Amino acid sequence: MKNICILGSTGSIGVSALDVIVGNPSGFKILALSAGKNLKLLKNQVKRFRPKVVSVINQNHAERLIEMLGRPLKTKVLWGDDGYREIATLKDVDMVLSAIVGAAGLVPTVEAINAGKDIALANKETMVMAGSLVVELAKTRGVKILPVDSEHSAIFQCLEGHDKKDVRKIILTASGGPFLRLPETKLTEVTLADALKHPNWKMGKKITIDSASMMNKGLEVIEAKWFFNIDVDKVEVLIHPQSIVHSMVEYKDGSVIAQLGVPDMKGPIACALSYPERLADVIPHLDLCDVGKLEFFSPDFKKFANLRLAYLAIRKGGTTPAVLNAANEVAVEAFIKGKISFIDMPEIVKGVIHSHQPTEPQTIGDVLDADRWGRSKATEIVERISVS
Repeated sequence: MKNICILGSTGSIGVSALDVIVGNPSGFKILALSAGKNLKLLKNQVKRFRPKVVSVINQNHAERLIEMLGRPLKTKVLWGDDGYREIATLKDVDMVLSAIVGAAGLVPTVEAINAGKDIALANKETMVMAGSLVVELAKTRGVKILPVDSEHSAIFQCLEGHDKKDVRKIILTASGGPFLRLPETKLTEVTLADALKHPNWKMGKKITIDSASMMNKGLEVIEAKWFFNIDVDKVEVLIHPQSIVHSMVEYKDGSVIAQLGVPDMKGPIACALSYPERLADVIPHLDLCDVGKLEFFSPDFKKFANLRLAYLAIRKGGTTPAVLNAANEVAVEAFIKGKISFIDMPEIVKGVIHSHQPTEPQTIGDVLDADRWGRSKATEIVERISVS
């Protein structure tokens, strides 16, 4: 039995993970949960899974949750950054599922690694912002970091049993999002509702918008470099509208190994939680005859500038990926609030990257400083755009 802590239990990944655990009650026990502001769902999760401790975003939310749970209170309720750190480092936890969205997931994930916890990593920003530091820390602490992104889970599975030196390239697949076939000139007319209509996956709002702009795939390119210790020039992106082939690895002899499955995040979640074993009947059976065809296209780097900017950021290196991520988070939030248009987002990211003088981070504090700088610079650009 594995004792699990879920950072971000009320998000789409957290909810799917709890579904996996419900289907395998003898394999897992929930010791800790964290959420942001969705207290109603968190209350239901606490009632069902009886964790020892939970954490929420601030003291006010903690007091409200305590009131909602009623007496006698058998679950300890924490809040804020200290609360997230405490649950990520609980003594009896074996694995932490890091599923907090955005840069906020970095510090508790690093704290969990420091405490010797294995990580099921759904928070891609951890690797994007601080990949070199996180990989080294995990190595020092003897910690396994298992990917939860469907693409990186696929690559992880395709690499199993093979020598890394035989890899010619990694191929990340991308659905292309809702605007794959929309002419570039029409992107000026895109609304928030349009951007949230992902054709294949059910995800949170921020990740869905990132998928529409293809920043999500750009972040995954950076993540792949650190996860698999591979030169970014050996990471290729292909558009695959059906989202059946989750990613591929090409070997030096010309062989290509792919991992396929229906588009359901429970698959990669279960793979990470149960590794090295596999759980039964996690996702529906894949009927290739029903799928009918599998298509692949090269991405349009001009239309989806965020993908090009992500490659630029990792090639510039140092703190550049951290400010890329920071700028994107600010831009997405501004788009959600109606302050900027869809096509403004990559312009904001580009402006921040070109203004940044990268340094090589020595500590997580250096990464967080870069993150703050990137947010400040992006906010300046947003304000300038929204006023004009």
